Amino acid sequence: MLVPSRRRLRFEVWIVLGLSLGQSAVYSVVQLLDKMSRAPLAQGTSTLNRSQSTREYFDLTYQLLDIIFALVPVLLVIFFLTDQRQAKPGSGHDAGSAFRKLGFNFARPGKDLLQGLGLAALIGIPSLGLYAAGRALGITTAIIPSGLDAYWWTVPVLILSALRHAIVEEVIVVGYLLDRFGKFGWSVPLAIFVSSMLRGSYHLYQGFGPFIGNAIMGVVFAWIYTRTRRVMPLVIAHALLDIVAFVGFSLFGKAVGLG
Repeated sequence: MLVPSRRRLRFEVWIVLGLSLGQSAVYSVVQLLDKMSRAPLAQGTSTLNRSQSTREYFDLTYQLLDIIFALVPVLLVIFFLTDQRQAKPGSGHDAGSAFRKLGFNFARPGKDLLQGLGLAALIGIPSLGLYAAGRALGITTAIIPSGLDAYWWTVPVLILSALRHAIVEEVIVVGYLLDRFGKFGWSVPLAIFVSSMLRGSYHLYQGFGPFIGNAIMGVVFAWIYTRTRRVMPLVIAHALLDIVAFVGFSLFGKAVGLG
């Protein structure tokens, strides 16, 4: 099997990003400009999980469809990264598996969980301070983690939404892009920088504070990935952060005067 040229890989990357987080980054920039042209950012709001219908079961259907279709680019990435060549005898049936290459599997569940918990604490606590600072400086909108009505399915859907974001972002922005940037001949620092800037850019609709915070998170996550070659701890950490934010706001937001 022929090794894809760098030009072909660049087209591949643009296609993946155009179908996923690159598209989100473009919309995010436009939304930021829209908000800034209307009023100061401090007066703006950003709702992360919006209701899409006033009818309960249509809203549920739309939410589930969004989650399912958002994962399709991840499947595309898994396909691109899977080695289609015949495995050598004795190398194992999953030797060319993208799941193994990315460390996106359950090969070491205990260690991945502990690392994910540690990363969630490392990123989550400073993020609260950065959000408060951004609000005080007027560079961050008011963020509403959940705009869903209180139905029996609200919490399960928010958990699925958190898992969706974690898988899409960590598999594509970290695992896939660092692999492809390496094949472009880029240095590790440059690859980490571009990956982290992309992560920050698709959060710009929330303001400049979240851009900075997510870019820093991107540097930390990408650096850890270069050391471990496993995205699973990153997925776990990201999912935990989003679950706490989404579900916590949905359950307790009104009780503490939010939302």
